[in-house]
Amino acid sequence: MGSIEKVSVIGLGTMGHGIAQVFALGGLTVRAYDEFASARDSAIERICTNLKAAERAGLVTQSDAEAALARITITDSDVDAVTGSQFVTEAIREDLGSKQELFARLEESVDDTTILVSNTSTFPMTQIATGMRRPERALNTHWFNPPHIVPLVEVVPGKKTSPATVATTVELLERSGKMAVRLNHELPGFLINRIQTAMMREVVDLMERGVASPEDIDRAMRGSVGLRLAALGPLHVWDFAGLDICGRVFSELVQDIRSSRELHDSVRARMDSGDFGFKTGRGFFDHPAENRAEEQAERDRRYLSLIKLFHAKKSEIGGSP
Repeated sequence: MGSIEKVSVIGLGTMGHGIAQVFALGGLTVRAYDEFASARDSAIERICTNLKAAERAGLVTQSDAEAALARITITDSDVDAVTGSQFVTEAIREDLGSKQELFARLEESVDDTTILVSNTSTFPMTQIATGMRRPERALNTHWFNPPHIVPLVEVVPGKKTSPATVATTVELLERSGKMAVRLNHELPGFLINRIQTAMMREVVDLMERGVASPEDIDRAMRGSVGLRLAALGPLHVWDFAGLDICGRVFSELVQDIRSSRELHDSVRARMDSGDFGFKTGRGFFDHPAENRAEEQAERDRRYLSLIKLFHAKKSEIGGSP
């Protein structure tokens, strides 16, 4: 499909503006659109805030940031955004019907070789591409929040996605500085969300049973599992610990680990009360409105301090485990 230089992003909310930023920093020309004027009007400001934080962390230079901003154009329609594009990323609301309609419509406004991808965290690409004429050029690229910081992008082909589409997408993401991991099978939750859900099932259960406070659970995870997983990954951790030992521990503990398929009562109660977390001011923790901007900035500062190690040369951190 050739080297991609022109990309589009449809949807500039929580994920889309960060995705546009990544592509622009990767040297690509980016045209972007959101159906809401407020998102379009604030997109560049939000990207500037992200870039300034990256500058302070020493991850980009001022000239890099300025060049990236110059490559981004916010358009007044999705058709204007995708005209002439070689690669389109959709990051609209998580609604299957809306995504199906968008993909079927955008397909009429792009070249036959243009790749169309979704950032969905829920729906298989095979389902989203139901109404497309050429589903072989569609797949899912599942980014993680915040997308301009978290390295991973899961690349999930649909049943009809062509190998060339997958290869070109992986190359583009890697060229843009991301860690692209291709999944061999399309399944609900993909890879990481399935692992995270299994972990959170036990984490919330332990909290509900009063085994430790929410604050101490987070603190314990950061100082143990979080550190080891960031450095090695779970399978390497087991190899170093010894499969004989880990196997015995697994067999002993798995009988007592929560296996329910029902959402935890404490989470359901919070949801019923309208407490959805950071965006509403209260979840497992309180997030007062007057502190929220600094709280998010502190989150990003912590991520950025870790990401500097991730982007370091292998020779500087000892190579592969």
